[in-house]
Amino acid sequence: MSTSHQRLIVAEKPELGRAIADALGNGRAGRGHIRCGDDVVTWCFGHLLELTDPEDHDPADSEWRFDRLPLRWPVKHKPIADKREQLDLIRKLVAGAGIVIHAGDPDSEGQLLVETVLRHVGNQAPVQRLLINDLNPALVRRALANLKDNNDFQGLYRSALARSAADQRYGYTLTRGYTLAARKAGSEIGVLSVGRVQTPILGLVVRRDRAHESHEKQAYFELEARLKGNNGKLDAKYLPNPEVPVDERGRVIDRVELERIAQQIDGATGTVSKASTKEKRTPPPLPYDLLSLQADVSRKFGLAPDRTLAITQSLRERHKLITYNRSDCRYLSEEQHPESPAVLAAIAATAPTFNRAVAAGDTSIKSRAFDSRHVTAHHAIVPTARHGSVASLSTDEARIYQLIARAFIAQFHVPERFRATRVEVIVEGHCFAATGRVTVDPGWKRLYRHDKVNSATSKDDELERDLEWIETGMKLRCTRSRVIDKETKPPPYYTMSSLLEDLARVSKYVKDPRIRALLIEKDSEKKGEHGGIGTPATRSAIIAQLIKRGYIDETGKRVMSTPIGRAFHDTLPARATEPDMTALWHEQQKQIERGETSIQAFLTGVGDYLREEIDRIGREGVRIAESSAPPCTACGKGRLITRKGPKGLFRGCSQYPDCRATADHEGAAFVLAAAGK
Repeated sequence: MSTSHQRLIVAEKPELGRAIADALGNGRAGRGHIRCGDDVVTWCFGHLLELTDPEDHDPADSEWRFDRLPLRWPVKHKPIADKREQLDLIRKLVAGAGIVIHAGDPDSEGQLLVETVLRHVGNQAPVQRLLINDLNPALVRRALANLKDNNDFQGLYRSALARSAADQRYGYTLTRGYTLAARKAGSEIGVLSVGRVQTPILGLVVRRDRAHESHEKQAYFELEARLKGNNGKLDAKYLPNPEVPVDERGRVIDRVELERIAQQIDGATGTVSKASTKEKRTPPPLPYDLLSLQADVSRKFGLAPDRTLAITQSLRERHKLITYNRSDCRYLSEEQHPESPAVLAAIAATAPTFNRAVAAGDTSIKSRAFDSRHVTAHHAIVPTARHGSVASLSTDEARIYQLIARAFIAQFHVPERFRATRVEVIVEGHCFAATGRVTVDPGWKRLYRHDKVNSATSKDDELERDLEWIETGMKLRCTRSRVIDKETKPPPYYTMSSLLEDLARVSKYVKDPRIRALLIEKDSEKKGEHGGIGTPATRSAIIAQLIKRGYIDETGKRVMSTPIGRAFHDTLPARATEPDMTALWHEQQKQIERGETSIQAFLTGVGDYLREEIDRIGREGVRIAESSAPPCTACGKGRLITRKGPKGLFRGCSQYPDCRATADHEGAAFVLAAAGK
């Protein structure tokens, strides 16, 4: 294989590499690359490298010991075992390149992913940056004609590297610290896993559970009046006067006062003080990003987020029926609009159930979804122009494909049109209000008419009823009045859907205004996020890990913390269980990006925090629950807890390494095999 080429383009993913090669033209495919004249296009398969582990630098760190915490080791990368072949190919191609073009995703993670590969293989050629967030051929060609200097993006690389290294140090050190301290106290709970995003998610669930369980019901009351005129009747609700006692949400808390007003208005005639009707429109829902898709799939079909991710991966890679499935964006570029007829035709061929919906659409409609300003590193998840067959898909694959397809079809249906009416009536000096609506044209909602559990068809504020017969100045008589007893409800337990949605906007639970502002600023360029933690691509895996660890559980539709999860949560400092760390790190990452501080300075600060936390754990210890493990008679301090060794399960003293006593895992005698320091 010849390596004498002028330009080497290194894409983040194979599909991006193929799109670039198609835009260049005259491509000749080879193993792991495509040659286009003097240009060669190759690609990564996502991450080819991973950060080294502490034991890669010091074998002593392979043994979990409290006296070696916090862990410290150089920031370096190593090949992922099953990616070496492609990495070796890139190394050979780089050696013959006159110019290298970095074609990672146009965000900090994309910059990091390809940059680490180029550095690892020893690239010495000048590097340019290719920014592509849409595989539309016209946009790819435009990007190729507008290359940037990769040096301008080194701040993004440093910022992402700092975050990645800090996450690893934080998780490794605190996981070992808490686990070892718990074992020393005799806990047999296993590994106590701590992570910058994982642990605040646990905190979110624990706090919601406790808010629900500690809720004390408070009574409040509503007053309803039935008002009748010559042309009809309506039920209206009382709007409290300023002198009527209300709670913090404006709900009346004095039943006696409402009973007095009810008696006063019963049989009285009131005057309509306001009657207004406005034409309104509801645009179709935006296409899906991963988070909104996972939420809807959970709500409709009960599938776990990681299962939805796996299914979309299959739809994308195996069937090639949808675009990039890990997107955090719900918008499409304006250049994608001309391709819509081909995509709609493919949908109709793949899922004939949509034939009528596609035929009823209008491809000249350009919905709010087609807005290049809001497209981030990726555009929304939509069907491709590839024809397939739902008959060849699994049940879950077909369900999810059809959800994605329907959201795309909806972009070419007119908005829902309706008339909304608001009426206010004064009866004996008291104001009563009612709202109604009349649907003129359901528009895109026809596609969702049988869908009762979808975020796109959430309940409208106005009741479907015609109040347009009411006019200002009209007289209405109160034929009935009644006081309705109500009581406050606790915040509901999380469902998988509501948890996912909350992870995109956890800032609303943050009390510190500075931290809240930092979280919101972090997502300022993402339309679907508002102070969230994690990413759409990582949240499902983190939730799955919390379930696997036994910290949270999904029972029926509820997602709740387990006793173990709560006990572990309560041993952790608030800084670990709240999203503050993400906000504070983001602030420092921006400083790294601007060159105002260094990676090393940031990691030193993280190390100082970890040292403080390890010292605290050492002083205070960690006790999760009473242990059933037998006491260690060798030292008289520890307990013989279950451990896994090369030959299977055994029992070892929780005071290890101070006490090295071990015992057979089976049997009640627990004969000690060894003891001492």
